Amino acid sequence: MRVALVHDWLVGVRGGEKVLEEIVLAMKEREDVEEIVLFTLVHRKGSQRETIENLPIRTSFIQRLPWGKSRYRSYLPLFPAAAESFDLSGFDLVISSSHAVAKGVVPPPEALHICYCHTPMRYVWNQFGAYFGKSRGIKRLIVSGAAHYLRTWDAASSARVDLFVANSRNVGRRIELYYRRESQLLYPPVDTEFFTPGEEGDQREPFFLLVSALVPYKRVDLAVEAFNRSGIPLRILGEGPEGKRLRKMARSNITFLGGNDDTVIREHYRKAKALIFPGEEDFGIVPLEAQSCGTPVIAFGRGGALETVVENETGLFFHEGTPESLGEVVDNFGKGVFNRDRMRENALRFSRERFRRQWREIVSRLQESRKP
Repeated sequence: MRVALVHDWLVGVRGGEKVLEEIVLAMKEREDVEEIVLFTLVHRKGSQRETIENLPIRTSFIQRLPWGKSRYRSYLPLFPAAAESFDLSGFDLVISSSHAVAKGVVPPPEALHICYCHTPMRYVWNQFGAYFGKSRGIKRLIVSGAAHYLRTWDAASSARVDLFVANSRNVGRRIELYYRRESQLLYPPVDTEFFTPGEEGDQREPFFLLVSALVPYKRVDLAVEAFNRSGIPLRILGEGPEGKRLRKMARSNITFLGGNDDTVIREHYRKAKALIFPGEEDFGIVPLEAQSCGTPVIAFGRGGALETVVENETGLFFHEGTPESLGEVVDNFGKGVFNRDRMRENALRFSRERFRRQWREIVSRLQESRKP
């Protein structure tokens, strides 16, 4: 069996890329898989772990456009054409790992297409305001026109998918709302073997931690405003297009540490008083990595966090998307006691082994159901 994997872009390792890696490992464990080829709009060589970098990787025409590897988001209106340009002839199974346009590829008529959906395209659906809400005048008209086209294409191209697999109940509801399709639920994997608690008796340091790409919908700005007001130390691990603006906003109690590898992130999880998770996420692997290290989470009480954080047991929620609401929970954080074994136990429900086993079962069931 020849397998085509399709992922939106490969420019760094975040939650979606960690899921993609586990899908690769799961498919390699099947004896009937002869070849796996990975298709992506843009690939920065060396940005991924070996499991992915060692695959044959084929990129779209966006890779060759001016600044295509660095400012690829500027070509958003071209994304559908880029996804449809991939030649998938000869493949028996197409697996798309999609949060933008990967699920819109054109599979061969005889192939099965499974989409692991991180979310329907957030730029034009539920997060349109976060990305483009400040546009005015002619720019607003252009953005609105492009978004209308992308929504129409996104909904229509969903018919090319045989089976949607949602990464959370939260995303499953969006798939039903925007695509009018049912989905199966499969939570993303967490590397609970790597993200482990520190030594018993290790002391926490007096800082809070935020681990995130610095993009608008993550609401890092909300956390910066809250900690500006309180003066409590906050460390931020991550990079992204919002970085320059956020650094200008921040006061001296907030430290930006840039993008770091998992070893650095793990050490910060182990030392921080708590993880701050200020955005409404599709699912969110970061809160589970923190809990796997025995670290509690302070999260916005919407979206995927409601499926991963157990209130008053593994973390706390703030319920309004304002600096005041977050600040109040941070100020009162020391009054609660969290058991690190309970947090670790919660994270173990999302292990990598569980994900790979369930993914293989989903693929096998679909193949059996389509046999003549």
